[in-house]
Amino acid sequence: MTNSNQNNQANTQFTVPGMDDSHADKAVAILDNRMVSLLDLSLTLKHVHWNVVGPNFIGVHEMLDPQVESVREMVDTIAERIATMGGVPVGTPKSIVDRRSWQDYSLGKALVLEHLGALDMVYNGVNGDHRKAIGKMVGLDPVSEDMLIEQLTALEQFQWFVRAHLESADGNLSTAGESTESGAASAAS
Repeated sequence: MTNSNQNNQANTQFTVPGMDDSHADKAVAILDNRMVSLLDLSLTLKHVHWNVVGPNFIGVHEMLDPQVESVREMVDTIAERIATMGGVPVGTPKSIVDRRSWQDYSLGKALVLEHLGALDMVYNGVNGDHRKAIGKMVGLDPVSEDMLIEQLTALEQFQWFVRAHLESADGNLSTAGESTESGAASAAS
C-alpha cells in the first residue's frame, strides 16, 4: 500500500452504483476531512472531561460523555460511508495529526468556565467546517450530504449546551469576540 492510499488520497476503485467515480473521489476527500475533525473532537471532549475542575464540575463532567459517544458514532458512520464509496478510512493516530489543519487543544487542567470557553471555540471550528462540507457535498452525493446535515444538528446542540454555561441572562456570551481557545478561556473565567 502506498502512502497516498494510507492517507485516503487514491482514486476509488469502485463506488456505489449510479455514482460517478470523480464525484465519489471528491465526496470521500470531504468525508475524510470531517472524519479527522470528529476523531480529534472526540479526543478533545474526553480530555476536557478528565481535566475540568471547580464549581459545576460534575454537571460538565457528566454532560461531556454523551457528546463523546455521539461524536464517536458520527466517526463510525463517516468511515463506513467512505468505505461504501470505495475509499479507505484511515484513523491511525499519526495519520490524524498529519491530516489536520488545526493546532492541538491548548488547555490542560482548568476550571469549568475556562474549558467551556475554549470548547466553544473548538465547536465554532468543527461546526463551521461541517457546514462548509455540506455545501461542497451538494451535487456530489445527497446521501453523504444528508448524513452531514444530521450530524451538524447534533453538533450544534452540543455547542448550545456549552454556550448555556457562558451566556448571561441578557443573552450575551462571555466569549464574544474571542478567536482563540486561550482568549475564550480567559474571557469565560
